[in-house]
Amino acid sequence: MRTLVFLCLIAASAVAAGANWQVDTATSTLGFRGTAQGEAFDGRFKQFQAKIRFDPADLANSRFEVDIATGSADSENAERDETLLSSEFFDSEAQPNARYVAERFEAIDATRYRALGTLTLRGISKPVPFEFEWKPGPPGAELIGKARLDRLDFNVGSGDWADPEMIAPQVEVMAHLKLRPAA
Repeated sequence: MRTLVFLCLIAASAVAAGANWQVDTATSTLGFRGTAQGEAFDGRFKQFQAKIRFDPADLANSRFEVDIATGSADSENAERDETLLSSEFFDSEAQPNARYVAERFEAIDATRYRALGTLTLRGISKPVPFEFEWKPGPPGAELIGKARLDRLDFNVGSGDWADPEMIAPQVEVMAHLKLRPAA
């Protein structure tokens, strides 16, 4: 009986450990898409850290914690990038990080899920759902998803930039994370 209890404890700890994932930052991306003066543009954050605890069989104990260095925004346009870092947009000097935390998850179907999390950007916290596909496979997993948000909810693009004719309020954030089991 003691052996059976011991084996059950080992199995339970292996399942719990399997739900913790480490992001391969060299092959993962966290990007964004916006529209300025009617022209769509893409960018990415070169620096971010993510703590992922996710198990489709245990959504109640799953959690995402993502820290984003706003000063690492890169849209491959130096003038736009300088504007993004300014006090009218990300205010990267005063607010160097954005943070997304999700502790509630819903299954959409067998491979797609919705994280019901909160984004904190420029000191403003708002709920932002993030829909993603979970692709497990040895030796790790892939998480591919997106969220849509209104930049004006976070005072991103203030002053003249708040005009929706100048810059569309809707922004899409995309993630493609390559994950491996955490050590």
